[in-house]
Amino acid sequence: MPSYSSLLQQLDTALSNTRTFWQFMPFAETELAWQQSHPELCQWLMSLNDEQIEALTQDPLALANALVPWIPQAHQLISVSETHPLTVRTTTALPKGLDVGIPGRKWTQITAFNAVLPQHNLPWLEWCAGKGHLGRVLATSHHTPVVSLEWQEQLCIDGAAAVKQLGLPISFVQGDAFSSESEQYIEAEQHAVALHACGDLHVSLLQRVANKQGRAVSVSPCCYHLIRDKYYQALSKIAKCSDIELSKHDLRLPLQETVTAGQRVRRQRFVEVSYRLGFDSLQRHVLGSNTYLPVPNIQKALLNEGFMAFCIWAAEKKGVTLPSNIDFSHWQAEGEQRFASVERMELVRQLFRRPLEMWLVYDRACFMEEAGYQVNVGTFCDKPTTPRNLLIHAEYLRSKG
Repeated sequence: MPSYSSLLQQLDTALSNTRTFWQFMPFAETELAWQQSHPELCQWLMSLNDEQIEALTQDPLALANALVPWIPQAHQLISVSETHPLTVRTTTALPKGLDVGIPGRKWTQITAFNAVLPQHNLPWLEWCAGKGHLGRVLATSHHTPVVSLEWQEQLCIDGAAAVKQLGLPISFVQGDAFSSESEQYIEAEQHAVALHACGDLHVSLLQRVANKQGRAVSVSPCCYHLIRDKYYQALSKIAKCSDIELSKHDLRLPLQETVTAGQRVRRQRFVEVSYRLGFDSLQRHVLGSNTYLPVPNIQKALLNEGFMAFCIWAAEKKGVTLPSNIDFSHWQAEGEQRFASVERMELVRQLFRRPLEMWLVYDRACFMEEAGYQVNVGTFCDKPTTPRNLLIHAEYLRSKG
């Protein structure tokens, strides 16, 4: 298998050369983004019906095959983004009652995460621990103590009460994962873990473990867009040399996992998105602007009151004064037409969802390798359990002698 640095370099080149197909905001476009540069692609996209779009969205390989005439890198993007399931070790049955208060799907994720962690017989640091649900499983199945670091005081209190009842060797500490003070809880002989710590939170753990040369760290990244800077701050040497600059909007792309939705959910989405796009076209006309105007989240019940009521609400929220002679049916139709374009632009962007996620994951992996760690990247569960099923495991290579 190619090295992570090689995979990152390949993805970086492919993503950089195809930016016109993924690095933009479909909502801000009033027509298909490639109308001038790739008219045949646009013609093909507009020929698709809803069922064909749904089928291509659910089948990355079929989508890549369809887009190859315009995106020659399509197959490479898919192949370089492939991952392998991590080795599951033999685990003993967990005692009854350990899952009390843990939702079933979360419990499945936790036990799957634990099942691929190597047995080092080390104490644990649970980063961004919440109520310490993962810590319960670690302490029970590995018979080693856990320190659970969590920012919210009430979660620490609730977690501590639960583990006291269970009689587990888990100690909670309230701490800010971004503060330098949190580094005191990272030790050389320790295995640090973070299951779905968002954005910069899991990055902070990797950086601090590398700085302290902690023995092992395992993270499952989540919510890449939750960063403190305006743009993504690359970690590895390769990514730092990249000419790809990722905004928070770009970083949302890996999270846009599409699932087959029922007719009612699809209809509700069509109404809301077309209303938003219709109002956007209307405000551009009223203000003489060509800039997209995002509107806050809305209570779904308001959508039942119709397009005009939505526009009045949105205009009030954004401080836009609407004239009295508006043909709302015209702008509603405009929104529905733009919805069709947005759906098709998002279909093309779907090709880049996993490749961009792997670029981000390999950036983390290469950073840890540069810090002297042996790294393994893979999946710890199937996608129905959680789409965020990637895990980065790194062990420090201490010099012998």
